[in-house]
Order: sequence, then structure tokens, then C-alpha cells
Amino acid sequence: MQIWMNLVLVVQLLSAIVMIGLVLVQHGKGADMGASFGSGASGSLFGATGSANFLSRSTAVCASVFFVCTLALAFLTNSATMTAPSSGGSVLDRAAPAASAAAPATNAIPGTVTVPLPGPTTAPAASAAASAAPGTIPTK
Repeated sequence: MQIWMNLVLVVQLLSAIVMIGLVLVQHGKGADMGASFGSGASGSLFGATGSANFLSRSTAVCASVFFVCTLALAFLTNSATMTAPSSGGSVLDRAAPAASAAAPATNAIPGTVTVPLPGPTTAPAASAAASAAPGTIPTK
């Protein structure tokens, strides 16, 4: 499955790059007006109107390949997520994972050593703020 997704992605990127190049090479609609009156553009490689048809058809083919690759990537991504186990529903509907009590959250930088600060190792006596009911503002 992953090989197909990578292959389709490469084809999509190549078609996008080629399509950008083809669009940049094309002339505007006003550029063909001079060729109809005998300008030097009639002696070009594709003729007076041949390059417009060739380039516009090539651009249309690249756009079609790009569109098909986009649909294929959407289908492959959707089918890959359908096979993966999920609880269904939205991400917002799921509960947040609870923090582990065994490992308290710290703001330490990974790979560093945490040194304990000197001071009393026992907790001080319960103060008025600690004995207050949860959710109340302690008073002095």
C-alpha cells in the first residue's frame, strides 16, 4: 500500500512540475494576433497555430493526470485509515489522556540531570491554605 502511495505521489509531483512549465511556455491570447498578419511567429517549430494546440493539449493532459493522482491519493489515504483501528467519532469527542501519577510532569530538558534543592525533606505543617476546601480562595 505504501509503495502505491509513493508512486502516485511521485507521478503527481512530476505532472505538477511539467504543467507549471507548460503554462509558463505558452503565449497569451494577444500573441497570436501578430502571427495571423504574417509576423515572424509563423516560422516557428510548430507553425503559426500549431504550438498553441500542442501546448494547450499537453497542459490538459498534465492537468488530467494531476487530478487523477490527487483522487488516487485521497482514496489510498482514506482506505489506509479505514483499516487502522480507531474508536470512531471526532478527535474533539475523545477524552484527553490522564497524566500518569507515577511520573510527575517536569519541565526538565531531556538528557539533563535533575539535582534536588537543599532544604527540609519533610512537608511543613498544614497551613490555612492547605486546609481550605478545594476551589476556595484562602484568606489571611
